[in-house]
Amino acid sequence: YRSTPASDCPSINEGDNFTQSEFLSRLADECRYDRLLLPTYATGETVYVHASAYVYFIQPAEAHDLNFKLHFLLQLRWTDLRLAYHLYSPKRVTIIGEDDLRRRIWVPHLYMSNEQSSSLMGTDSKDVLISISPSGEVVFSRRMQAVLYCWMNLQKFPFDDQTCSMNLESWKYNASILRLMWEKGIPPVHLSPELHLTEYSLIDFWTNESVVRGDISSMRLIGVGNYSALKFTFKLGREVGYYLMDYFIPSMMIVAMSWVTFWLQADASAPRITLGTSTMLSFITLASSQAKTLPKVSYIKASEIWFLGCIGFIFSALVEFAFVNTIWRRKKVVSLKKVNSKYILKSTLTPRLARKELQKELQESSPQLSKSRSCSSLNQDTSTDPAGPGYNNYLTVHSFPSALNLPTITTQSYDDLMPGQGGPNRQQNGADSDGSDEPPKHHTWTTMTPQEIATWIDKRSRIMFPILFVFFNIIYWTFVYCL
Repeated sequence: YRSTPASDCPSINEGDNFTQSEFLSRLADECRYDRLLLPTYATGETVYVHASAYVYFIQPAEAHDLNFKLHFLLQLRWTDLRLAYHLYSPKRVTIIGEDDLRRRIWVPHLYMSNEQSSSLMGTDSKDVLISISPSGEVVFSRRMQAVLYCWMNLQKFPFDDQTCSMNLESWKYNASILRLMWEKGIPPVHLSPELHLTEYSLIDFWTNESVVRGDISSMRLIGVGNYSALKFTFKLGREVGYYLMDYFIPSMMIVAMSWVTFWLQADASAPRITLGTSTMLSFITLASSQAKTLPKVSYIKASEIWFLGCIGFIFSALVEFAFVNTIWRRKKVVSLKKVNSKYILKSTLTPRLARKELQKELQESSPQLSKSRSCSSLNQDTSTDPAGPGYNNYLTVHSFPSALNLPTITTQSYDDLMPGQGGPNRQQNGADSDGSDEPPKHHTWTTMTPQEIATWIDKRSRIMFPILFVFFNIIYWTFVYCL
């Protein structure tokens, strides 16, 4: 459709005799072409705008910025019969122009709804190209760079996948007047073969068309109605190699370093405190360098779960030192029913008053209570030093009153227990003892010095802490990759 030109409009007949600039100035003269009106304003038909894109570069920004940068070529194609010139210049193949041609003709006004900033690229002039075919088909190409918002979900950071998109929408005309469509028959979006991402890997990308509801009250769009929209979506997977080498493996080594204190003596306060606090501060410094790149969100991230777990192990190693050091400095021996974890920890954790009442009760019920040296300490000299090897190293045996009708315990010297020594009398005594009744095991109490208990706890900690840390790693990495 072409409006009837005014009598004073320059003629476009025999257009092959004019240069491109002269012919274009006549073809798009204001007397016959109004660039503010739709190509189909006279017929009322819908204008179909076909879009395609070529992506040169994708640069995801830092996670705390929640955006990414995109360099791309956007190409729009539509038909404007007012610009058809095959009847007036049959020899002219196509009309090509740049930004000056864009100012002469109607161009659809599109905007990116998730745009933070954007601009046309170019050095001396903007990279804009418009071509008009003899049938009136217009192809508008422009090279752009844009910073677009991407609302990231960081719950599994740094093992997360992010889905970002570029949203193109019609600004002025609703869907009944202007319809945006991706190109059919060819891939609407092409990626440059030189496209390479550093922190991410491109997993997949796709396109879709939609309709956006305009609402004046919410200022979604300038008018009420349905507006056509295009979306180009791509899925990025974060590369974890950097975080493994710079965060997870060093943190594992720091946690393992905190276990070295279990091989130091319990009264070595200075080296154990220095090692514990230095590992704690080193890990906090390492974790804070990672936290600076993340936004302050209200939910817990996978990296924070790892941080809390490692901090818990390092702090537990410090608490273990305080515990064994307190036990080491005790003066009195501890009575044990059996030498196992249950009775050692129970007697160790019992308050001092409760321990005194327990010993008083034992003395009242067993007035004949006596102590004898254990076999392991017979060859050691008695020492008055609490830190010495022979201090308070006794085997305590309860001798109950005869009224209770309970058998007694007969003790023998170390030499009597060795075969082939002591002569027939000792063998006879051994025979007599074999015939005697043995007391029940639950009536025999053993004692351990505080130093022995502290060493016993340290030895168990050397095994328990690595096992628990391995178990924590199994749960954590299963959650990260399987859930």
